[in-house]
Amino acid sequence: MRLHAVQYRGGLREIAQEVSAALVEIGPEGRAEVRWQVGEDFACFWRSGCKPMQLHSSLSCLSAEQQAWFDDGDLALGAASHSGEPEHVARVLRLLRHFHLKERQLRCGAHWPMYEPAARVLMGRRRKCTAVHSNCSGKHTFMLAAAQAKGWDLDYLPLSHPLQQQNLQTITGWCGQAPGVGVDGCGVPSFHLPITAMAQGFARLAAEMHASAAAEAAGGAPSLAGRIGWAMHRQPHLMSGTGRLDRRVVQGATEPLTVKVGAEGLFSIALPERRQGLVIKVHGGSNDLLAVAVPAVLEAVAPGVLPVAAPGSAEWPWNRLHNIAGLQVGERRAEWSA
Repeated sequence: MRLHAVQYRGGLREIAQEVSAALVEIGPEGRAEVRWQVGEDFACFWRSGCKPMQLHSSLSCLSAEQQAWFDDGDLALGAASHSGEPEHVARVLRLLRHFHLKERQLRCGAHWPMYEPAARVLMGRRRKCTAVHSNCSGKHTFMLAAAQAKGWDLDYLPLSHPLQQQNLQTITGWCGQAPGVGVDGCGVPSFHLPITAMAQGFARLAAEMHASAAAEAAGGAPSLAGRIGWAMHRQPHLMSGTGRLDRRVVQGATEPLTVKVGAEGLFSIALPERRQGLVIKVHGGSNDLLAVAVPAVLEAVAPGVLPVAAPGSAEWPWNRLHNIAGLQVGERRAEWSA
């Protein structure tokens, strides 16, 4: 079985990109098993998809008292690829003040907010974008705080830095194999893995969320990983932004999901009630085509979980192709073949 995400213009095919996906489940004894797969076990950089694991490493460097201070919004922002909206920027600045850190110490670089109205406001006021507007500024704030707490060099970017070595160990442990390493767009190490290994990592996150929910129901405390996963689920706007795919998936799902977009057509999902992790990769990297691949794969492995994204649904904007004038000139859809 093969899956392609296809864009049609005027009824004629314009783009077709192959899709790979893998579903991994953590059994009662903690063993990871691949339950479903389509396409090759595509190996690629996880990019922002592993931010929950990176945040876990950073938080583990802080005291229990510090960990208890953060609310769901802080944790969601720490694992976010946020859009640079006012609430995102305000949260980053709040965290920097809490840690007694300065914006100039962040090493993620600056780019214009991904949320166009926020970018237009800055431009209209003749203000420059800064590091807090970076979609990775939440992650970098926690990395900087971790380095400060441990007395490490505040240049936390190199792979040789103790924090990045800890990140490498975390990814290896969660995913069951050591990744290849490159450099991400924000300057930190980026991890290269097959999608089955990434899915194992998100299955571990799902299992932690499942166990944490059970512990809280019994009057106990959630694990740190469980807190991160549930924070991302409960605060999808702070984890993402207005009109974004990952936010829409969380809000439109009929059961709890924690999701994370990665650059170049990658999407990771934790299904805590099932203790499963699902990773979807559009080989050509199109994020518009990813938005029709995600619901198609979810429907294959968990029917009915995302009804809002049914083929042809007016509630799922990525199903339709519009021109600059706003007229619909085509469509996008997922196509299965033998």
